[in-house]
Amino acid sequence: MNNSLEMKIIARIRTDFGGKFGIPRQSGIVPQLRGEIVFEPEYRVPEAVRGLEEYSHIWLIWEFSENLRQGWSPTVRPPRLGGNTRMGVFATRSPFRPNPLGLSCVELDSVELTPDRGPVLHVLGADMVDGTPIFDIKPYIPYADIKPDAAGGFAPAAPETRLAVTVPPEFEALMPAYKLDALRQVLANDPRPSYQNDPERVYGLTFAGYNVKFTVSENVLSIADISPAEG
Repeated sequence: MNNSLEMKIIARIRTDFGGKFGIPRQSGIVPQLRGEIVFEPEYRVPEAVRGLEEYSHIWLIWEFSENLRQGWSPTVRPPRLGGNTRMGVFATRSPFRPNPLGLSCVELDSVELTPDRGPVLHVLGADMVDGTPIFDIKPYIPYADIKPDAAGGFAPAAPETRLAVTVPPEFEALMPAYKLDALRQVLANDPRPSYQNDPERVYGLTFAGYNVKFTVSENVLSIADISPAEG
């Protein structure tokens, strides 16, 4: 029996996240986030997405390409539980799995047919780093995929927005208003590791081509600097 399966990258997603830090821990938590799914040359065939525009949401099966850990562990420490409680890896959505596959439901904003990149899917709410490989795309089917009575385990509801975000006026004009709004929502959800709570520590993430530095004191996140990212 062949225990391996060759997976082909069919597309890559373009997002505003230049690194893992700050990415929402689930898709759809920050619906303001915009992304583009660009197919690999072999799959830039308009017929392959015929009818997709009739759906409001799609499933993405993708690779945790930034996961550098070798091997896997049968238990992990979910951030939702404070990073101190271990759960079985198959009871979580941790990236450290036997096969580094992610599953995300995103809103399909539009399907654009371009002359140079073929079909481009514009999506909202993606939770992936820029350039993440995508292995498959499937339509979200409401009657089959919605389970109103499903049990949510240790994550029965979406986490509440925890932080108030302050942006100094001199930084507000550096990026388009819709990107700044998305950044505010990302930061409001508190991207810090659950075990870190040092008001003196300066954190940083890369978003929309900028390095964003911030501090957190009690329930207020203050942006300290926004500067163009290198490279």
